[in-house]
Amino acid sequence: MKIRNDVIKVYKDVHIWVGILSGLMLFIAFYAGAITMFEKPLERWATPPSSLAAPPPLAGAEVLLQAVLAEHPQAAKNYLIVVEPTVDAPARVIWREPGKSRRQFTEFGASFADDGSLQVEQLRKAPVAQLVDTLHQLVGLPFPDALARPIMGAVALLYAVALVSGLIIFLPTLAKDLLAMRIGHNIKRLWMDVHNALGVVSLPFHVVMALTCVVFAFHDEFYDVQGAVVYEQGVPWQRETPPGPPTPDARPLPAVELLRLAHVQQPGFEVFNFSFKQAGGQLEASITGLDTRYGTRARTYASTHLNPYTGEIDPHDLPGQMEPWDAAVNTFFMLHFGSFGGNPVRWLYLLLGLAGALLFYTGNLLWIESRRRKQRADGVPEQTRSARVLGSLTVGVSLGCVVGISATLAATKWLPQRVDNLAAWHEGIYYAVFVAAVAWAFVRGAPRAAVELLRLAALATLLIPLSSLAGVWGIGGAWHHPGMGFIVDLTALAAVPVFLAIAAYTRRRMCAGHTDSVWAQPASSQPLPPSGRGPASACQE
Repeated sequence: MKIRNDVIKVYKDVHIWVGILSGLMLFIAFYAGAITMFEKPLERWATPPSSLAAPPPLAGAEVLLQAVLAEHPQAAKNYLIVVEPTVDAPARVIWREPGKSRRQFTEFGASFADDGSLQVEQLRKAPVAQLVDTLHQLVGLPFPDALARPIMGAVALLYAVALVSGLIIFLPTLAKDLLAMRIGHNIKRLWMDVHNALGVVSLPFHVVMALTCVVFAFHDEFYDVQGAVVYEQGVPWQRETPPGPPTPDARPLPAVELLRLAHVQQPGFEVFNFSFKQAGGQLEASITGLDTRYGTRARTYASTHLNPYTGEIDPHDLPGQMEPWDAAVNTFFMLHFGSFGGNPVRWLYLLLGLAGALLFYTGNLLWIESRRRKQRADGVPEQTRSARVLGSLTVGVSLGCVVGISATLAATKWLPQRVDNLAAWHEGIYYAVFVAAVAWAFVRGAPRAAVELLRLAALATLLIPLSSLAGVWGIGGAWHHPGMGFIVDLTALAAVPVFLAIAAYTRRRMCAGHTDSVWAQPASSQPLPPSGRGPASACQE
């Protein structure tokens, strides 16, 4: 395919600058997003064991609920009846009490002790999985949602522009260069081949991510348009008044009966819990679960309204039964979260997410190398300050994100016994490590910092399975769920040699590679040898 050189140059400039502006935030979004593909196993791995007695059978949920309401009447405002208790939802009856802000709440669970007395415990579901998801959603920005989300939307738009411009640049040599890996002395050419191959092969995935991110960032505006164009008279299920009790003394159906009716109405739908809340003096209910035959709007569940007195399910929010417009919206969420196809799709999305992070990392460094080649031709004697700053920023932000996430995950097994505000501590650990890594990259320079931070990433990641092992042995108050969470530990363990291998390669490149590269050990006082490659002695720890 023939495209004029001047057109290629324009799109190349657009691709470079758009990539630089958005690349670092997109690295955080993709790396954290890859981890969230297994958010639920991570959450269960990170949640400390409950001291509650074993939950009563589902048939006894109403007796337990009445005991809870007798001692904690505020629970009637918002409570759950859990069908199959899990590590992160260990009680048959769970209720929420509001916290300091609208989005904060405290969860409590209840059971019957051996002597028949009511046993209540504040639940401490691990917030670390939510932190990783928040980093993904807000591209790592420590700002309130109202400020960070529009920035994320702008980054997603830049991301889409970078995809289009990059494809146009690559089109003239697509047939020749697709999947070409030219291994040799020209390391920059090899990394360019890797960058191009990652971008083209995973292009459909990146297009989906870019479009869905824009939808998520500006969903309120889209919903306003949808309400004005599609539902001019208001959303049908919002116009209807929730049904009240058929008689003044009517009581909600028992959970066992609600479950039976749910199986009759929605065969194939696995019910997780029934939730109830008081709204406007009336009891409203919803049902949450999963039908693996359909992709879901949420990552691991689907939820819809339920009449607590008749057990009738309103299916308009369930995948496979939505109206066409809502099904289209659901598709955006489903494609973004990979909430279809089960674990094979989740593993595929994890790999594509990590490949995307590598795409943005290599993009910035390739720009530095290309710019240096042009400056060298113009007689500029050494790397410019702007190139060194961008190199340090790229290494610090990217590897700071990696080390920060590993560090806060490693702390999961130790914090619950020592601190009260787990969410604040996990967030504090991540951002403290992240900021320190960025500062270290500027102090040490990109090449040395890359080696050191990659080794630190290996160490921090190794601490994840070691902390679980400490929990197995009961060391220092650490804990571990028997038979659970090994996928997290094994995945972390597998990542350790990868980080060490990359660190070793980077060090070899720093020691023996071209001395004028962004990866070279700074040695401006030494003249460039005729070969363009520095001796190993020029590389110092």
